[in-house]
Amino acid sequence: MANKPRVYPNELPILPVRETVLFPGAVVPLTIGRESSLALLDSLEGEDKLLGVVAQLDARIEDPAGTDLHSVGAVAKVHKMVRMPNGNVVAFLEGLERIRIMEILGLKPFLRARIEVQGDMESEPGPDLTALERNTQELFREVVARSPQLSDDLQSMVMTIDGPGRLADFVAGNLPSLTTLLRQELLETFSVRKRLEALIRELSKEREVLELRNKIQEQVQEQVSQSQREYLLREQLKAIQKELGESDDTQGEVEELRQKVEACGMSAEARKECDRELKRLSRMTPASAEYMVSRTYLEWMASLPWGKTSGTDQIDITKAQGILDDDHYDLEKVKQRILDYLAVKKLQPGMKGPILCFLGPPGVGKTSLGKSIARSLGRKFVRISLGGMHDEAEIRGHRRTYIGALPGQVIQGIRRAETADPVFMLDEVDKLGRDFRGDPSAALMEVLDPEQNAAFRDHYLDVPFDLSKVLFIATANWMDPIPEPLRDRMEIIELPGYTEEEKIHIANKYLIPRQASEHGVKLGEQIEFTVEALHEIIHSYTREAGVRSLEREIATLIRKRARKLAEGEMHKLVVTPDTVHDVLGVPKIHVEKEVEERVARPGVAVGLAWTPSGGDILFIEASKMRGGKQLTMTGHLGEVMQESMRAALSWVRSNGERYGIDPDFFRKQDVHIHVPSGAIPKDGPSAGVAMVTALVSLLSDRPVRPRVAMSGEISLSGIVLPVGGIKEKVLGAKRAGIREVILPSENELNVKEDLQPHMLEGLKLHFVRTADQALEIALGKLEPSAARPVPEGGGRRGEERPPIAPIH
Repeated sequence: MANKPRVYPNELPILPVRETVLFPGAVVPLTIGRESSLALLDSLEGEDKLLGVVAQLDARIEDPAGTDLHSVGAVAKVHKMVRMPNGNVVAFLEGLERIRIMEILGLKPFLRARIEVQGDMESEPGPDLTALERNTQELFREVVARSPQLSDDLQSMVMTIDGPGRLADFVAGNLPSLTTLLRQELLETFSVRKRLEALIRELSKEREVLELRNKIQEQVQEQVSQSQREYLLREQLKAIQKELGESDDTQGEVEELRQKVEACGMSAEARKECDRELKRLSRMTPASAEYMVSRTYLEWMASLPWGKTSGTDQIDITKAQGILDDDHYDLEKVKQRILDYLAVKKLQPGMKGPILCFLGPPGVGKTSLGKSIARSLGRKFVRISLGGMHDEAEIRGHRRTYIGALPGQVIQGIRRAETADPVFMLDEVDKLGRDFRGDPSAALMEVLDPEQNAAFRDHYLDVPFDLSKVLFIATANWMDPIPEPLRDRMEIIELPGYTEEEKIHIANKYLIPRQASEHGVKLGEQIEFTVEALHEIIHSYTREAGVRSLEREIATLIRKRARKLAEGEMHKLVVTPDTVHDVLGVPKIHVEKEVEERVARPGVAVGLAWTPSGGDILFIEASKMRGGKQLTMTGHLGEVMQESMRAALSWVRSNGERYGIDPDFFRKQDVHIHVPSGAIPKDGPSAGVAMVTALVSLLSDRPVRPRVAMSGEISLSGIVLPVGGIKEKVLGAKRAGIREVILPSENELNVKEDLQPHMLEGLKLHFVRTADQALEIALGKLEPSAARPVPEGGGRRGEERPPIAPIH
């Protein structure tokens, strides 16, 4: 049984403490520095210097009030106070009994409170309480024996403590793994039985943690001992070889390679493979054929950037946007996609790199955009050209059994970048070939799959290498040659051609300054380009979706100026259209004149085509001759285009009477449809409307209105169906001098989404649903006397046609 409880005053000064819980029976030193706490210590008088020690709820509060303290603390006796040079006082306090704060009596100059002493809720002595007490003692001794932080003296001290309550307080005060909150809960637990049960749970957890810690430490110690043993044996071997005169440079090379392998931070599997090769290499002579194979392999493995990144932890989206805007004009879709990637990367640094594919005609800036993206991300830029690549080993590498084997282009590019997260451009992915040596596009599927490329296995390395942090960007001019499984792994971003206004802007901001700098001509002082001159170059000397030809012509003009400067002419040259004609010669492009001349006679219509180099116009020519029931189609046409011509002829035969066409014309005449530029393959259904227009123009002897082009697939019922490549086709028509474009009504959304209003300046777009609407725009309104009221598309007679809705 406990001794008779000591009588304590009802009022005590209160010392608030941070992150500390004082248990009865414990003696702890406390460093005291608050003014109020120092005033409290100075006020203590007499032999029994008693005060209340209570923990704060929030340790960050500098001047706690009564509501900032726990309600339960301990009454303590000050045994000794030592004043430090900095003004603080170290007080040695002994906890005596638990107390509960009943009422705060004052805050200044220090806290005072009315307290109530809380004794232990003693349980009746019995076997269960004794078992709890002994279990606590044994567990605490085991924890002390395993913990390097606790003194071994605690094992004997815990056995001398009398009473289960004092034992619980002693263990709780000396167990370092307990949090402050848990200590406070134990202090507020007045039941001895519950306190011992809680301590047994915590001691059991701590024992398990210490057992695991000791087990891990033993394993580490074994590994260290093994490494030390190997090192000592290796040093002894060197000494023996030196004494025997057998020392050579081989062991030095092996040791140098070993150090490189240890320093490069490769994966465990790669390290295992390298250790195996190092052992083989150490047993070989330099004259062996296998020696150079193993040595080259180890050098490759040690030179790869295993886990090494660019180190650009801070992502500045505004700065990246500024770099992209400075380097490239327009291309908003691409820029927004890169900025979206950066934003997600900032929120989730561990995300995998996207697989992008820039699709567009030559000269629109696909490759240079990749360099700009790398600069905006702060990463290295690597480019490999896939054009004409036939061998699968170019991607995956050769196996080491072959003489002269090397890793594939992907691993070689990573090595050149010296980081594991470069911007990696796969240029001209649509130009890949295949033959008996394999299919490179199949090998690319693993490289460009975010779910697989985290463990890309090159045939030469034969160990996994992580490509998931690489930002892969593929470029292509044409989507059709890319296999569907490979296409499915990439996010396609289209880069269409530029309008004339955009080309002028690009020329002024990028092309002219760059060419002037490269040729040593001072822009503004020695040469200046007028807008009219640029317009003349674009209109009469280039016909392209991009700006490569434009840059070449600008370079020609600047070179001529550089020559004059070298000859002594120092006056400033202002480039005008006349200057352009003098230097570049006769204009090469006469598209507008050609369009007007060719459609002047009946039977010729202008279609729109999509090509890998951008949109362009396409002439559809129809001719009739004496004969009967024969349709001739020429111009290197594909099967789909030939079927479209047959469908157009069938519609004209069934609906021709409305346009004054003899319904039996095909019985007496042969029809020939030709698409010029016969050396160029052509296919697709999008010229269906142009074919119908050419046939109706021929058979009704009515020429197509000048500078009108059209695109749309035709059905047998006369419905104009939607087609693709609308933006490229419209821009191509504008470059060719077309003023009116007829498009399927279902493509109106594509126009609104992809074409800005400034791109459509000078163009009038007509969206049609039926062939009749297209013919009315292309040929002009048919006089009522020349037509019979046959319904469009072969429907019921007298049915009204919907109105035509042109959009400017």
